[in-house]
Amino acid sequence: MGRDLRNLLINRILERELRRSVAAHLSGRLIDIGCGSKPYREMVAPYVREHVGVDHEGTAHDRSRVDLWGTAYSIPAADASFDSALCTAVLEHLEEPELAIRECHRVLRPGGSALYTVPFIWHLHEEPRDFFRYSKYGLHHLFEKVGFEIVELKALSGFWVTFGQLLVYNLYRFNRGPLRWLRLVDATGLALQGSFYVLDRLDRTEQWTWMYLVVARKPASLTVESGREVS
Repeated sequence: MGRDLRNLLINRILERELRRSVAAHLSGRLIDIGCGSKPYREMVAPYVREHVGVDHEGTAHDRSRVDLWGTAYSIPAADASFDSALCTAVLEHLEEPELAIRECHRVLRPGGSALYTVPFIWHLHEEPRDFFRYSKYGLHHLFEKVGFEIVELKALSGFWVTFGQLLVYNLYRFNRGPLRWLRLVDATGLALQGSFYVLDRLDRTEQWTWMYLVVARKPASLTVESGREVS
């Protein structure tokens, strides 16, 4: 099968929430931090006039869609040169997340918005470059520390979707031999995802979320005090 059925449910939840937030908060000139293959280029196209992707030289993703070579800590762009920013599932792979958020703040114009997705309960991935998980309190601390205002911080699931998704990933460890050819794990995984989605709707316990969506805004009015920007 062409699509990865292991994470069909969470991808649909993520896409739905991204579409809503992109339409509400992204505009103008967009910087896509850790852009990879720009998987959301079609989603953002109706709302931005330019989609600029930045990634590092060692990226394992499709290099053909990268516009700027740099890092999340050092974006080759002038201060206040973008109207909005997008950074999806990148922050957990950065050794110094505060520095990366501060760099995003630097390249955004006053009043500009940044849209992030950040995991809370998730398995190790892209090892060994997998460093952190974030609670909603940690996210408030990091973004507000560098001068952002939190506009939205939303848990994308409760316990059931998170537990169900991790269970499905674990089952796929056995997806080999006859089981793989019979598609038994695929069928079981889809059934579990559907069941746990219903349970999540009935019993929403957001302290167990797999991921947060964050919308942060750089204050529109900034002055310089003691060599640093303050609102």
